[in-house]
Amino acid sequence: MKDMSRRSFLKAGTAATAALAMAPADVLGKAKAKKKAQTGKIKILAVGVGGRGHAVINGITFKGKDEIYDDIEFIGMCDVDQKYAKGVIDKYQKLFPNMKVYNDYKKMYAELLDQADAVVCGTADHTHAIISAEALAAKKHVYCEKPLTRTVYESRLLTKLAAQAGVATQMGNQGASGEGVNLACEWLWNGEIGEVTRVDAFTDRPIWPQGLERPTEEHEIPSTLNWDAFIGPAPKRPYNSIYHPWNFRGWWDFGTGALGDMACHILHPVFKALDLGYPIKAEGSSTPLMSDCCPSAQVVKLTYPARNNRPKVAMPEVVVTWSDGGIIPFRPEGLAVGKDLNVSGGGAIFYGTKDIMIVGCYGEKPYLVSGRVPNAPKVCRRVKENHQRDWIRAIKEIREGKENWTRTASDFSEAGPFNEMVAMGVVATRLQGLNQTLEWDGENMRFTNIPEKATVRSMLKDGFSIHEGHPTFDKKWTEPVNARQFAAELIKPTYHNGYALPEMPA
Repeated sequence: MKDMSRRSFLKAGTAATAALAMAPADVLGKAKAKKKAQTGKIKILAVGVGGRGHAVINGITFKGKDEIYDDIEFIGMCDVDQKYAKGVIDKYQKLFPNMKVYNDYKKMYAELLDQADAVVCGTADHTHAIISAEALAAKKHVYCEKPLTRTVYESRLLTKLAAQAGVATQMGNQGASGEGVNLACEWLWNGEIGEVTRVDAFTDRPIWPQGLERPTEEHEIPSTLNWDAFIGPAPKRPYNSIYHPWNFRGWWDFGTGALGDMACHILHPVFKALDLGYPIKAEGSSTPLMSDCCPSAQVVKLTYPARNNRPKVAMPEVVVTWSDGGIIPFRPEGLAVGKDLNVSGGGAIFYGTKDIMIVGCYGEKPYLVSGRVPNAPKVCRRVKENHQRDWIRAIKEIREGKENWTRTASDFSEAGPFNEMVAMGVVATRLQGLNQTLEWDGENMRFTNIPEKATVRSMLKDGFSIHEGHPTFDKKWTEPVNARQFAAELIKPTYHNGYALPEMPA
């Protein structure tokens, strides 16, 4: 399936976004809705409110500093860490006195999911899929923080469940609703920079610990923390304060590192503007690959096949290269001396046959290296409020029974396939020990060229020390494991502790 286009990639009608990208803005992102109208406030459950979840629910709730919207009501909030989330929960209980509080989403779902219209998920990466999937299976509208999921299979599942449920969805890559992404797409689609065969992208993250050995010390679990609920579907491990609340991003079982955290902001205009679908090749490299912790820095290269041409620009094969941990791409020719490539935490460099376009993190402040400012037709829908309220807007259109409702800027029909791109980068890094370029069958979610008896391993301990001025190297490695089986687990993870995902829709 190497010649697969975005249209065939985004099945069940979701390809309309790409196919209609040059159509009038008022017809973009339309989707069928049930005709029966619903009334009353939108009743919302929020899971994970102490971190990014706080910003999301604030965006949904507050019209101004002190004024709140009257069309929503939080009926339940859950956070595994009642100390970390206390200030948020106290604030929202004053706004919504009948709101119930939980430290395990399963208990909240058991009591309140039937009463809710929508769910916000702002938990650690490894529980995004299960929390969102269960909500979608119950036909609830879902807003999920980025990355949408840790793995390719989980992303594919949420894409299909959302399509089946016919609900409003949104991934929390808020730049998708910004003007910068719109302009980058419109400039590229209008042929302003010509054909693009190369994109270099990067972030200045991580700003949390990575490249660490698994801690051996077991800490006492705080009385305010439901550690079992935090672990969720991941393998059990003793509590250590290095994992929670913020540093989960750096651990394979719970997060996706700097790539998963920031590529959802930086690569989104790349995926959208270039009509990307499945990659056909993947390759990764990094600083020492630890068994439990994401690397301090990495480089990933993904190759995409030629896609269907746009009316004003062709879409040839393109290589997208990602770097993080302080590795910044080489400067493009013609860029002004002293001009920082880093815009708000990173950026993406589109190398076109006519010009070079640079787009900042969150899609911010796109510009051409030539200095020219294009005047391209405005074919993208402009979001009138914020990223979170646009999700509420979509929910209201469905509840009002609109025959054709307008999808959000990061609806799962796009966010799901896009997140597969991000998850594929993680897999490429973890399979770097194969010392080969991996060939990917996106349709069937499998690599086609891993040798049958190939093995991979990762480092348990670095073992570096200096004794009387002399360096000593004593690295400890995991036992080699079958590479095909390891790859399969990275693509579709095993769920533990009684958790299970819904079945993949046909």
